[in-house]
This record gives sequence, C-alpha cells and structure tokens, in this order.
Amino acid sequence: MIQKLFPLDKNYILRQAQSLMEDHLLELMVFELKRSYTQLYNPLMLMDETYAKILDTHEFPKQHVCMIYRQLCGIYRFKNGDNQLELLFDGRTHLDKFKEDWTAQLVCWIRELGLHEPFVKNMLRMTLLFDTHSRAEWSENHCKAVINQHFDLKIVKRNGELKLLKTA
Repeated sequence: MIQKLFPLDKNYILRQAQSLMEDHLLELMVFELKRSYTQLYNPLMLMDETYAKILDTHEFPKQHVCMIYRQLCGIYRFKNGDNQLELLFDGRTHLDKFKEDWTAQLVCWIRELGLHEPFVKNMLRMTLLFDTHSRAEWSENHCKAVINQHFDLKIVKRNGELKLLKTA
C-alpha cells in the first residue's frame, strides 16, 4: 500500500480494512451470488445439473472476482472519500469500524447488483461456472460495465492513474 504524507488518513485506514477483509468478503460475495442465482433463476430450488454445479463448486480462480471486489472497494472510497476521522466513543478502533461499515455496505451492494441478470450471469462465468480465462476476462469486463452503470460512474485513465468520475 502506498502511503504519501499522512499515515492516519481515513482513506489509508479504510484501504487497509478492505484489504484485510478481502478473503472473507470474496467468500461472502460468492455466497450472495448463489442466493441471487437461486432467486432469479431457480426460486423453487429444483436440482438440475447447473444448479448442482453452482452449489457444489468451491474452488475456482479468484483473480477475476478480486478485480470486481477491488472495483467496489474503490467506489466505496470514492463515495465516502472525506478524509476526516470521526471521534469514536464506543471503544472500537477506526480500523474495526471501517471493517464493519465496509462489510455491511458490500453485502448491500452485492444484493442490489444481484437483482441484475447480466451481473449474476457474468459473475457465475468467472467464478462458479469458470471454464476458460478468456471467457472469465470477458465476463469481468461486463461486470465492471454493469457496476459502473449501476453507480453512474465513469472510470478514466490519465497518466497511469485511474480516476472515478460521476457522470452527469
């Protein structure tokens, strides 16, 4: 993690919380993906070949879903980007508070995105129904597009840096 001037800047602590929670939250994202698939495509939970594969798959390449996770992390930091730390009177550290807040927000967003069929289908292609890396990359790009459209954001690359812009 690159730290520039202020080690106690809110965004540095928030980024640290997000990276510490990554493995756990990737599993949570996949769990929510299974729920979304069931709600959209198989509400009666009839066991067919595809549904069984989705429920039984636990091992898949995680690099593509990591990119989606990191994009959502960046959007969260963009939307909550003030760098002023608040005073906490409940004895928790800022890191603990940010972990809790980020987890709650990610679950909310994944459930919202899980209502969109293109998002669910593409997430399945790069995780539980993974078959080739090229298809997973294609699905990753489509997921990113759905996310950007959902949050009404545009990502611009300038001088090697990615910038999030709110579209008008």
